[in-house]
Amino acid sequence: MNKITFPFLFLAIAANLSLPARAQSVATLDPALQSRIDRIAAQVLDQTGVPSASVAVVQHGRLVYTHAYGRARLDPPVDATSQMRYSIGSISKQFTATAILLLQEEGKLSLDDAVGKYVHGLTRGDQVTIRQILSHTSGYQDYWPEDYVMTPMLKPETAQQILDTWAKKPLDFEPGTQWQYSNTNFVIAGRIVEQITGQPLMDFLTQRVFRPLGMKSVWNSDETKLTQTDATAYYRHALGPLRVAPKEGRGWMYAAGELAMTAHDLALWDESLIAQSVLKPESYKQMFTEVKLKDGSGTHYGLGVGVHDLNGHRSIEHSGEVSGFVSDNEVLVDDGVAVAVLTNQDAVGAASTIAHLAAPVVVGTPPTAPEQQAIGIYRDLQQGRIDRSLLAPNLSDYFTAEAIADFQSSLAPLGDPLTFHQTSEQLRGGMTFRAFQIVYPGKRLTLTTYTYPDGKLEQYLIAPAE
Repeated sequence: MNKITFPFLFLAIAANLSLPARAQSVATLDPALQSRIDRIAAQVLDQTGVPSASVAVVQHGRLVYTHAYGRARLDPPVDATSQMRYSIGSISKQFTATAILLLQEEGKLSLDDAVGKYVHGLTRGDQVTIRQILSHTSGYQDYWPEDYVMTPMLKPETAQQILDTWAKKPLDFEPGTQWQYSNTNFVIAGRIVEQITGQPLMDFLTQRVFRPLGMKSVWNSDETKLTQTDATAYYRHALGPLRVAPKEGRGWMYAAGELAMTAHDLALWDESLIAQSVLKPESYKQMFTEVKLKDGSGTHYGLGVGVHDLNGHRSIEHSGEVSGFVSDNEVLVDDGVAVAVLTNQDAVGAASTIAHLAAPVVVGTPPTAPEQQAIGIYRDLQQGRIDRSLLAPNLSDYFTAEAIADFQSSLAPLGDPLTFHQTSEQLRGGMTFRAFQIVYPGKRLTLTTYTYPDGKLEQYLIAPAE
């Protein structure tokens, strides 16, 4: 699958746990915030045409909201509910990484061990380390970079067959010198866990992670297709009609994307990441720390998770894609906030869009004074007016009747932005320059302003974001 369009997207397999009951709906988030999240999800689905989304929100380290939107099945029509499972794709990788870290805590392996110590016959297995496979810096070639299911993938495959084909080729680069997303890495990681524990990876995760956290919905969709009571997977050719997506053959998603679950249960996992309740603090530190290449450059990736900055907040994030499903899990660990989003159409980034827009809303950072002023002027212009007491002479001249009419006619139909925040600030020409990003589903605008020391505005210009 294409990791440029959808970073860290991919596979979905789920742990077939045979545990009772499904997650229940939760709604203890402030109603005003619920409304904003509902609006984000509904508008993104409308903009992208994705059939449904299931969303779970963590605030102050606790699950506070679950809701589903749209249709989980189109024919016959079935509304999505928060009790339905979706495949989570490559979000599964952080669970495989957790299994490795648990074994390191028990002294059964080290991240700096060579992979060949546990899985024999791999290319340069005596030089590639476990840390490198978990961080995608190993050089092993990806066995599924495509964003569709190829004909050979419709037939069953084993983990060993995948390794025999892709992990015994020459490396794509010297270990530790580049970052390149590769699902093959996590097939190796899964085999290491099984070699050491003597049990299937899913059994180990069930005992050590899913059951202790109360994640009762987890399903191994690599072994068994999701049921009629879960979301149906869809895809489309170009802009054609939505069609039921083909199912990958058994074995292709092993350890790299093997989980399906409800958004509720993924949020329970997010609670554990925030509370650091499954692993020891040192293990979380290793998981959440960006792995550096040999030349010192960053990768924006830890161990099975992306490490990013979202509007100034540390984000531990991963997305996932398999046939007919795309997911995103955004965890702002320092803020006690997480947003898990599961959708049922592949090759579309609606899940990531919802998560990236909703997470800052849940954090609830109060707007700065410049943001308050900028959004106030924006709303006035949508109504065809401007407060000239805020403007320096040049900007007052700029806002002619024609300019105000153009601002109103182009901005009013957009309604309230989903987010409006400042992105940069610097001094220039004796004034303070500020840039703001204004976000709508499928549309982003840039606002630039210049402000004199006395507070008067010399510039207020809006254009499409590049």
